[in-house]
Amino acid sequence: MTKTFKTIALTLAMSATALTMTAAPTTASAMSQKLGGVVGCNASGGKQEAGAVIGGLLGAVAGNQLAKHNRGTGTAIGAVVGAGAGSYAGCQMQKSRAADNAGGVYVSDGIRVAQSVDAAPMTKIKGKYVARSNLNLRAAASTRGEAVGSVRAGETFQALGRTGDGKWILVGQDGVGVGYVSSAYVYRA
Repeated sequence: MTKTFKTIALTLAMSATALTMTAAPTTASAMSQKLGGVVGCNASGGKQEAGAVIGGLLGAVAGNQLAKHNRGTGTAIGAVVGAGAGSYAGCQMQKSRAADNAGGVYVSDGIRVAQSVDAAPMTKIKGKYVARSNLNLRAAASTRGEAVGSVRAGETFQALGRTGDGKWILVGQDGVGVGYVSSAYVYRA
């Protein structure tokens, strides 16, 4: 009888943990600001989800083994703690990869900017913008800035900042500013 109860408790705990981790990505964007990126990561990639799953499973096993009198509760608590730790570690790996892809990162006016981009005094903004035409992505907030890429007409992009004069938008990729486009040729998505 006791073994059957423990098996049922373990099965319920694992099911609840799996359901929680499955539902987490749907609420990630809403919760990411409140939880500091533990649930929702502002860098793309699948390492956060994989970390949550692996951490949840390892935490469930550890919790089950450490709990002496109530293994079901130990399993559930271990799974939740493990999933949180795995999620955090995965997000940090995603952010590190984004920084490496951008050639290194520094912070200016509270905005993460690629080393190859000159910082201009900016106001932090969030949201998606759309290019009205093909645009040069520039390393500096000026038509004299080196072209470091482009944004195609109709392409939606992440905006991280707007220069003080309002003429330039800092384009973001995985939460890192990678260049500027003229604000005259974009609109809010």
